[in-house]
Amino acid sequence: MKNVVFTVVVLIGAGIAIYLGFISKSIDKPLRYLPYYGNHDVKPSLTGSGVDTTYKAIADFSFIDQKGNIVTQDNFKDKIYVADYFFCTCQSICPIMSVQMERVAATFKDDADIKFISHTVNPEYDSVNVLADYAAAHHASYGKWYLVTGNKKELYDLARESYMLDASEGDGGEEDFIHTQNFALIDKERHIRGYYDGTNPKEIDQLINDIKLLKKEYTSKLSK
Repeated sequence: MKNVVFTVVVLIGAGIAIYLGFISKSIDKPLRYLPYYGNHDVKPSLTGSGVDTTYKAIADFSFIDQKGNIVTQDNFKDKIYVADYFFCTCQSICPIMSVQMERVAATFKDDADIKFISHTVNPEYDSVNVLADYAAAHHASYGKWYLVTGNKKELYDLARESYMLDASEGDGGEEDFIHTQNFALIDKERHIRGYYDGTNPKEIDQLINDIKLLKKEYTSKLSK
């Protein structure tokens, strides 16, 4: 009888150890790494043997936010962030997108590593004051979620050539217009790591999970 009890205790102990080991590995290491998206840069190899190809980083930018302050890539240095395009008078997809962005921002409200930026596609109307009212309506915490306006061509070029959120051709002129529901997830090196339909709650759930996964990716790299 004592042997049976001893065996049962050993088996239970082994099971607990295996379970804890599995949980530890699950916490310490990401289950998968997010893919990279976008075009490539071709640069001379650091070893001097041929060339290397790397994913292009989001280009430098300078816009004006809902407080009238200048926002550049430096505001997102060493941060993970989510980018989208909208306009304040939109009555179709934009209100849905903004509610979903608000949900993501609320999820990470206490996480200093995560930021958000929404670019207007209608800078002629979306002034600083208009953006400020829109930001207030969606509880956009300043310094966490920037709503920006600026030169139309620069806004549109960034959407098409860097974030690759819109595949249409245009010159950023008066007749040009972008209307996309997609969000882009950007890592700390300013690379695109995911696209999500901002009108689809399930895809936004995936975005939230992917942000957490991307954070684990950095934690894993630091522990090596």
